[in-house]
Amino acid sequence: MRIARLLKHWFITPRAVVKAFPAASLQAIQDAIAATEAQHSGEIRFAVEGALPWSYLRRDAPVRQRAVMVFSKLRVWDTEHNNGVLIYLELADHGVEIVADRGIARHVRRPEWEAVCQRMRAHFREGAFEVGVVSAVREVGALLARHFPLAEGERNPNELSNKPVIL
Repeated sequence: MRIARLLKHWFITPRAVVKAFPAASLQAIQDAIAATEAQHSGEIRFAVEGALPWSYLRRDAPVRQRAVMVFSKLRVWDTEHNNGVLIYLELADHGVEIVADRGIARHVRRPEWEAVCQRMRAHFREGAFEVGVVSAVREVGALLARHFPLAEGERNPNELSNKPVIL
């Protein structure tokens, strides 16, 4: 366990998450998820946390490991077509991860997801957290619409909540 990493996580407070994502930003993200889900049968979830839990820090786990656990805890995998996607942000390490279920992962490879993450990070460096996440939601939505479009007159069953999760 690196001391510098531990200290970063120790000093991140819940207020840091609220500062980066006030209620209006969370609502804008929720609205963006709802809007994009009107174009495909996939499901998008967004989760943010200030710092990793102690159990992850103790074993110096990468942010990706936590993102996969959050994917599971939020049951993003629990969709009819296995096309759920989690956008995960962890503030202390500036960790950004996209975890995709196997249905969409067959069509979209890791480099495409990483490109979305890189564009999000660029917005975050400028302090534009809402813009970064909303842009990422739209990009993920476009990928889902390409591979899981809705048929004429069909509606997304909205199998998962669109509400952002603060951990």
